[in-house]
Amino acid sequence: MSGILYFVPTPVGNLEDMTFRAVKVLKEVDYILCEDTRTSGILLKHYEISKPLKSYHLHNEHQATEKVIADLKSGQDIAIITDAGTPGISDPGYLLAKAGSDNNIEMICLPGATALIPALVVSGLPNNEFLFAGFLPQKKGRQTKLKQLAEEKKTIVLYESPHKINTTLEQIKEFFGEETKASLSREISKKFEETKRGTINELIEFSKSKTLKGEIVLIVNNSI
Repeated sequence: MSGILYFVPTPVGNLEDMTFRAVKVLKEVDYILCEDTRTSGILLKHYEISKPLKSYHLHNEHQATEKVIADLKSGQDIAIITDAGTPGISDPGYLLAKAGSDNNIEMICLPGATALIPALVVSGLPNNEFLFAGFLPQKKGRQTKLKQLAEEKKTIVLYESPHKINTTLEQIKEFFGEETKASLSREISKKFEETKRGTINELIEFSKSKTLKGEIVLIVNNSI
């Protein structure tokens, strides 16, 4: 009988965002896949979880997936976590989920921490329908993607890094228009969590007025 593959969300900032169920699952599986053994080691030590950690990240997931599926087929229960948030959401996990589906492996994703939902909820922008676009392409296809998103009537959720946020905001102004409403959230669930709402021009002024740190969630809507 095959084992179970668990996708376990981990805190995006505050360690107290870890769920009781997540801790229980991580204590019961045979081993845990993670992006960075040092980062995940801190989390596991905090919750007194002593299970083997195996690296599973963007640079080795193609090679590692076959072995993980074989272990699952042999009856082992395995959990995958990332440095922060839910596996598979702008993080490693999709390839493993696809392989699990192709091989009829039982898979369970626990509900839990993610950056996009808190940012969307406090944005004040319509959230009954939204499009999660993750990170924009760095170079090739970036302008094509921006043109495509500019035609979207739903609220759009983007991830961005601090050193690219000014460029991205300027491009959104260019493609979406300067009346575009937006919300910028950073350091979600951490001590210096902050959200700024306004027009895209106001967010550009805010972003340029200070040095932003931490992963940024950008919420955009040009239809209201």
